[in-house]
Amino acid sequence: MLRDGVLAGTAIVVAGAGELGGAVRERAAALGADVADRAVDPRGEEEAFEGVADVLVYDGAAVAAEGMQAVLDGAWLAVRPVARAAMIEQGGGLIVLLAPRPGSPEAEAVRAGLENLARTLSVEWARHQVRPVAILPGAATSPAEVAELVAFLASPAGAYYSGCAFTLGAVG
Repeated sequence: MLRDGVLAGTAIVVAGAGELGGAVRERAAALGADVADRAVDPRGEEEAFEGVADVLVYDGAAVAAEGMQAVLDGAWLAVRPVARAAMIEQGGGLIVLLAPRPGSPEAEAVRAGLENLARTLSVEWARHQVRPVAILPGAATSPAEVAELVAFLASPAGAYYSGCAFTLGAVG
């Protein structure tokens, strides 16, 4: 467990209002982070982003019902404006891509797509100190486990990780 206040002064934007994103929002706030929500319409145009964000959490599971393309498009529509406006211009940050749980061929494709996006962006945006990672929860992974991992990654102790995919719990 992380110590209280470890995320004080950290601005976190949670895009997507699913079970995992909600748990991340609650845990980050409990650790002192300033948490904001951002709606993402995976079928819409990219929105301009104004404000500060040290961490962006995209909850792909929240839009999984919309289909594989909606999750992947939504990831890009959430990540790009926040990275450009709040991270690249401000000196870096963390992007966390939360994948849906395994179980269907579509979910597996989304999980692979989000992992690939994290790895690719880590190479592209390393010079800007932007650190994308993917979290692939297992079928039995609790939201609290995901939230604790995100909080660790957002803390100074997690600053080493970029381009990683974290597979949690049972994946089958």
